[in-house]
Amino acid sequence: MELSIIIVNYRTYDLTKQTLESVINKNHPFEFEIYVVDSNSQDGSLEKLQNDFHDEIKNKLIKFIPSPENRGFAYANNLALKQISSRYVLLLNSDTIIVDNCLEKCLEYLENHSEVGALGCKVVLPDGTLDKACRRSFPNVSVSFYRMIGLSRIFPNSPRFGKYNLCYLDDDGVYPIDCLVGAFMMVNSEAIKEIGLLDETFFMYGEDIDWCYRIKEAGWQIIYYGAAEIIHYKGSSSQKQKSKLIYEFYRAMYIFYNKHYKKKHSILTTALTYVGIGLICGIKLFLNIFKKSGQ
Repeated sequence: MELSIIIVNYRTYDLTKQTLESVINKNHPFEFEIYVVDSNSQDGSLEKLQNDFHDEIKNKLIKFIPSPENRGFAYANNLALKQISSRYVLLLNSDTIIVDNCLEKCLEYLENHSEVGALGCKVVLPDGTLDKACRRSFPNVSVSFYRMIGLSRIFPNSPRFGKYNLCYLDDDGVYPIDCLVGAFMMVNSEAIKEIGLLDETFFMYGEDIDWCYRIKEAGWQIIYYGAAEIIHYKGSSSQKQKSKLIYEFYRAMYIFYNKHYKKKHSILTTALTYVGIGLICGIKLFLNIFKKSGQ
């Protein structure tokens, strides 16, 4: 098998169906399979998807893995990764649409560049703008500090202050970066064998950055491939986020810092980092109370 695609479904029936159709309705010149992991949705979405794609299940194009509990994005993907033996693996969000021959282009690049451990494409939001999370630098102390105090927003095209989202680079270019977004991450299986599965300590944020960090640490390249594109229906109709999502975002920052940076910095730097993460998390949770819910 050349490519295994993993899609995690959690109460996103319409979006997941749309994502699956955007993949299987194209005439791909390579062999592939799709794993849909349902994170204990309990809303009927799993059963409806299984009914919609009955023929694909019968032909073994799509395989469903029902998880008995919702233990997060990393855990769900790992359930599928443990069953996969293909050359390449694609983590694909359930709220994305594959555009044109995106998968073919990405696979071709990986096959011609054996030094690449993971590749991400150009991720575009429904309004046509770039999803900035699709190409990032690692959130080290300086990069995170510039972002926290707003310099990355004031000077987005500065190689120093705008390093977090690399806004000064060409959206359509092809170049090495630090990390990708889990919405679309095509990974060489040899790299996975070397570094291991996703870290399940992360619930739904940070596991992609951590995986990229370990891939690069093992000597593989991470590539942003702007010549291929997907659409990402990021977020929802609501401006108001669930408090748990905000908490998990900042919890992921804490986990990542402890795992990869704590030993490299002084006690004072670590203390200030903890205070910064906690303070911003508290402010975000407080402001979220006053945001309006979507219709």
